[in-house]
Amino acid sequence: GCNPLAETGRSKLQNQRAVLNQQILKAVRLRAGAENLLRATTNNKVREQVLLELSFVNSDLQILKEELEGLNISVEVYQNTEETFSIPLVPLGLKETKEVDFTVALKDFIQEHYSEDSSEYEDEIADLMDLRQACRTPSRDEAGAEMLISYFLQLGYVENRFFPPTRYMGILFTWYDSFTGVPVCQQNLLLEKASILFNIGALYTQIGTRCNRQTKAGLENAVDAFQRAAGVLSYLKETFTHTPSYDMSPAMLNVLVKMMLAQAQECVFEQISLPGIRNEFFTLVKMTQEVAKVGEVYMLVNTAMNQEPVKENIPYSWSKLAQIKSDHYKALAHYFIATILCDHELQSSDDEDQQEKALSQLYDYMPEGLMVLTILKDKVQRKQLGKAHLHKAIVYHEEALRVCGLCKKLRNIDILQEVLTAAHKRSLLKYAQQDKEDDFLSLIQAPDILPKTEHKVEAVAPQFSKVKIKDFFHRLGPLSVFSAKQRWTAPRTIRFRCGGELGFSLKGGSPVQTYCLDPVCSAALMGLKEGDYIVSVGGVDCKWLGVNEVLEKIKSLGEQPIEIEVISCQDTTASMHNKSATYSVGMQKTYSLICLAMEEDKIDQTKKAPPKLPFLSWGTKNRQKAASTLCLPSAVAGSSPIKKKLSPFTLLNTESSLY
Repeated sequence: GCNPLAETGRSKLQNQRAVLNQQILKAVRLRAGAENLLRATTNNKVREQVLLELSFVNSDLQILKEELEGLNISVEVYQNTEETFSIPLVPLGLKETKEVDFTVALKDFIQEHYSEDSSEYEDEIADLMDLRQACRTPSRDEAGAEMLISYFLQLGYVENRFFPPTRYMGILFTWYDSFTGVPVCQQNLLLEKASILFNIGALYTQIGTRCNRQTKAGLENAVDAFQRAAGVLSYLKETFTHTPSYDMSPAMLNVLVKMMLAQAQECVFEQISLPGIRNEFFTLVKMTQEVAKVGEVYMLVNTAMNQEPVKENIPYSWSKLAQIKSDHYKALAHYFIATILCDHELQSSDDEDQQEKALSQLYDYMPEGLMVLTILKDKVQRKQLGKAHLHKAIVYHEEALRVCGLCKKLRNIDILQEVLTAAHKRSLLKYAQQDKEDDFLSLIQAPDILPKTEHKVEAVAPQFSKVKIKDFFHRLGPLSVFSAKQRWTAPRTIRFRCGGELGFSLKGGSPVQTYCLDPVCSAALMGLKEGDYIVSVGGVDCKWLGVNEVLEKIKSLGEQPIEIEVISCQDTTASMHNKSATYSVGMQKTYSLICLAMEEDKIDQTKKAPPKLPFLSWGTKNRQKAASTLCLPSAVAGSSPIKKKLSPFTLLNTESSLY
């Protein structure tokens, strides 16, 4: 990973994000305590003081939220350092996490479950922790993405080796929401895997924004990076279906995927127009449809961002930027078609049929009384329709500038203002060049333009198989046998002499297994059982050896007494997973973000368990009484159940909602 102390622009933003996360956590804890006191007290004077305190805390949270939004729209830091005249692209910030110490839990599990000397695995545990620490500050390139992927794949091995489905390991993972700053704390490794996946997608967006958009290679790399980001986020949405964090909720991920594909489509248009746009009929027709496609996808992104429950948590400036880009690119489409109509009169040498066909593909319908061929031939109608498109382009440009001026964060991005202003002036100049004497007679409304692209972008599924890794805990043995799900006896030492024949056969891959055991052979008399796995021969580990290799080791001992270590598998009762909180088949419990209270593993069967409140829907019972949106779950026995089931991402009290 990168040097965490390096004072780069990106590291400064991430450090500010970490500080804000801690401040938000402190404010949320204060609010939760005040709300609990508000529910518990009946003293009116105390209630007044608590309500006053809540108003201050809510104000602080609102300010912190705005500061976090400011970090999310600090797009200039992530752009390429070369001078460019392009609208900035939006990257995702990396999720922040706390340090995790695997040492005690993994060493205890190795000692207890695998019956091995845990001190021999200190280096492997240290390597795992070093890799996790490096993943907190990945480099903004392909090597950084590969490092995150390697850790994600390594977690698959760790999960199978050390996290049994029937109990918890006592390792608490804490990750902060990228948009709200609220921490999520769980003992389940699947939260770690989901968060790493999110960061892989976020890193690809940062790689995409860093590409030089003034070169063909840079734009190709940007398109590829945004498609990969969309693929990773889409994979996260489909695999981890009940995430307890707003930024990884299905609705939010759906919006983020749309936004990344829209940015990829924008880069495709820039790639096509990079050599320059020739003022030629068929070239302009193609560019009109391409840029109209960019405007359409950004319109869909803006629509998605303004839907519940995403609307309350997506940065306001992102939504406005999507609206600005939609208006800007729609304006460019109308400007291009106006140029076609105003600058290219039908000549005798032109292919009339081809021009008619090309122009008709731009419209879903024509204004009443107009036909494409008539427009091509009639100079007056052609001019009128061209000016109508110019007028519509100017309207879109002015709307984009108006929205940009209303958003404080976007108003401070100089390059955005420059691009929008330049495009607006160009349309105004083009309109001024047209004849004006018949303007008051022109009643034509410019029809909408049909978007079309020859370069459709799609999400690229993550190809984890291309990243080759080695299991840190390879020495524990083949994962098919030596996993957290399997249980077996402690290794037993069998000493016997071979009187010509072993008295048993070997089968399987690694490790080998005994079968066809002669019950009266010396090995059986010394305690060898049918189906035992041989883990060592003569003190040499043979978990990874095949049948022939084990037989050779036994034969190499000659007439000496043979000493082998074996284990016997125990029957394991298949256990059902509890309801998932993060993964569709594995998250058993969700932990309070505030008090991190541990739930009891078992509930007295004679008592009726109170219904569990859904994550991030706290305070439902006291919705009317609470002075803010986020309350701790009530621990009072016998509390009335929730009548209406809420989504894990339901927001309460929208009038003052923060998170």
